[in-house]
Amino acid sequence: MTTVAAVDVGGTAIKYGLLRGDVLEPEPEIPTPLRGPDTAEEVVDVVAQALADLRRRSDFEAVGLVVPGYVDAERGVAIRSENLGWRDVPFRDQLAERVGLPVAFGHDVRAGALAEARLGAARGLRDVLVVPIGTGIAAGLVIDGRLHERPGPFGEIGHLDAGHERRCVCGRTGCLEAIASAAAISRAYVEQTGHPATAAEVAARVGEGDPAASLIWQEAVEALAATLAPCITLLAPGAVVIGGGLARAGDLLLRPLRRALERHTPVEVELRPAALGTHAGCTGAGLLALDLLRAAEPA
Repeated sequence: MTTVAAVDVGGTAIKYGLLRGDVLEPEPEIPTPLRGPDTAEEVVDVVAQALADLRRRSDFEAVGLVVPGYVDAERGVAIRSENLGWRDVPFRDQLAERVGLPVAFGHDVRAGALAEARLGAARGLRDVLVVPIGTGIAAGLVIDGRLHERPGPFGEIGHLDAGHERRCVCGRTGCLEAIASAAAISRAYVEQTGHPATAAEVAARVGEGDPAASLIWQEAVEALAATLAPCITLLAPGAVVIGGGLARAGDLLLRPLRRALERHTPVEVELRPAALGTHAGCTGAGLLALDLLRAAEPA
């Protein structure tokens, strides 16, 4: 059985572990170095050290590394991450030099989509759109069983115009992320009620009949449907997998989202909750490493 290492660099934590066949064996998370001028170098140092420690306990043949922000998977470069403060970092080559093994490189959300398509909620489907909804909103696309990649902001549906007047962290007005992300839902509740609440707490209050929570939730669902509908109409995927923290709301989110999509697009699509949770990106990183090894095998 081929074993690879998998690393998912997040905004607050680095997830890593071994992927043995189809099974991820996660290690304890490591805090991501704080944003600063040397963040990228520190990330490489931390990941290289973690992999060296892991290698003393178990052998592996390649490494998969995924990061947030804008990436160029083909060149192995992290183009930009606003949250972590890096620009044009050749992560793949830097890490490969440190560990002395082949390194596959990609985007965290798109890698998570690959994992959900092969091993998770969309297993067995050829075409799937995976949309994690957390602090931000992005999408990964698998077509004919293969992950679709493009450099730069490809898949950043959270910054499509959802037709409202709220300011987004990107500086623009109207972004989907500014009304339907977990952070936006929490922020809107505080603004309307003066009481702090997480998105999960807002969801619970929707179930209790809280009018402010219900209105915020309805606005978020409508914005999601209006933004997803053109994607669904164009791509007609076998399913749309909803992941991220907001997906934990289950049918409280999926039922009204299904009804709203019926109003926005004639294409019928199945909505599924994600199955791999917070380890989807890490699992996907491992799958990228396995694909890299398979591509190098003689025909």
